[in-house]
Amino acid sequence: MKDKKKLKLKKFYFHPITVFIFLTIITILLSAILSNLQMQGTYSKVNTANYELESVLVTVKNMLTFDGMKFIFSNALRNFLSFAPFGMLILTLIGLSVSQSTGFLDTFIERKVKKVDKRIVTFIIIFLATVSSLINDIGYVLLIPLAAIIFKANNRNPFAGIVTAFCGVSFGSAISLFVGSTEVNLIPSTTSAARLIDQSIHISLTSNLFIIVAFSIMLSLIGTIIVENIIVKRLGRYKDSQEETKTEELEVLDEEEIEQERIAKEKKEKVGLRYALITSIVVIIAFIYMIIPNLPSSGMLLDMSEDTYLGQLFGTNSYFQDGFTYMISLLFIFTSIAYGIGAKTIKNDKDLIYGCEKMFSSSAEMVMLLFVASQFISVFKETNIGTIIATWGANILGSVSFTGFPLIIFSLVLIAVANSFVTTPSSKWQIFAPVMVPAMMQANISPQFAQFILRAGSSMTSGITPLLASFAIYIGYLNIYNKDKSKPITIHQAIAYVMPYFTIISISWILLTVGWYLIGLPIGPSVYPTL
Repeated sequence: MKDKKKLKLKKFYFHPITVFIFLTIITILLSAILSNLQMQGTYSKVNTANYELESVLVTVKNMLTFDGMKFIFSNALRNFLSFAPFGMLILTLIGLSVSQSTGFLDTFIERKVKKVDKRIVTFIIIFLATVSSLINDIGYVLLIPLAAIIFKANNRNPFAGIVTAFCGVSFGSAISLFVGSTEVNLIPSTTSAARLIDQSIHISLTSNLFIIVAFSIMLSLIGTIIVENIIVKRLGRYKDSQEETKTEELEVLDEEEIEQERIAKEKKEKVGLRYALITSIVVIIAFIYMIIPNLPSSGMLLDMSEDTYLGQLFGTNSYFQDGFTYMISLLFIFTSIAYGIGAKTIKNDKDLIYGCEKMFSSSAEMVMLLFVASQFISVFKETNIGTIIATWGANILGSVSFTGFPLIIFSLVLIAVANSFVTTPSSKWQIFAPVMVPAMMQANISPQFAQFILRAGSSMTSGITPLLASFAIYIGYLNIYNKDKSKPITIHQAIAYVMPYFTIISISWILLTVGWYLIGLPIGPSVYPTL
């Protein structure tokens, strides 16, 4: 018998940029098919004038038409420039590149971070990532690259750092240590939906305060266990390309001269860190002064057209919220320059500017990725496919007769599914609130707790959908640290990295939410899960 030769098929890896282009084309074709099939959905909207429900019909927009193609071509540049992660990434890269150029970042990690237990470092990254949702998506653009640098400096796989920060932001996106933009965006829909049952009801901005603080800590602890015991072990060891090409060199060195150089360097670094500390304190105080109202020349970053302080700070037109990424970048720049002057690592402006090239040169691929991702997300949103799927979920929820914790679990699952297609919490809540809030109030569940369920469900699946705007940031950094350029980190592989985190943290979200309801702990000042 002749030996049968096994035919081995060579694996072909599509770059994420190519995949996003394919997804855009598929979305265009799918919109044409679904439009011809007359796919549509209807959801209820609350008329705040008389608190009655009005039906809103949503149909699929065919992008394979003259008007559809006109939208795609005429809005390509606008979609890219208005794509939030792009501008935030550029601002953050400026700050981080200056920090690396002056040596501040490396010195700070070497002298401060390396001394801390690795599990504590992981917890701090996840916790900061979780609470970063207080203001926009700063966690994605700042903490993902920082986590990669910190992990690599500690001889750990930078992939694990990237996954850690991304999971912390994504799967904890709805919680924080204080009320912020999430409350400002969700409460109007919660209030109008609750007034379908009780027109005197008032939903305060602090109605979810206790539960979001508690969940921030608990989920960060659970996340740390997942990262250290599963993700780090699965990803394994990381070897830098420089490490692989290292050759042994024999040199005759004067030990006394080396020691003197080390002492001189440490002395300069201490001076630099002292300058950096003083500068950072001054800059932070200046920023704080800008958000304090009614003081001489203060309140520069507040929207004074709002009635409440939280509205002034986190409202739609808040200067603080819009300018926060720039403020963080300035903090890094001023602090790093102060360090460079104190440590004498920069002599002039050219040393500083040319030293920033390295970080920006490695991010060219990221810019391309963000461009194609912005087109895909924009086209998908324009088709209304995601909105229609969300309306189906809301209609299913309105047709069931569950009460108590079965209703809570069912709502969590439906919102989690809808979040895969509509990633903005406020957009989903406009669809779900008019159905979900009255249903829960009739089941003796408070509208404030219903609002938290929306937050929980949204967090459960944020990290596994390419429709999340900042997903491109995550996969972009994975490919920056990927050594084998012939095998790029694909979208499928990037999602596979977070699957252990997603599975365990989703179960944790459900168990903790149901447990809080059954125990009956307050979710905010004088606010409980039940009415």
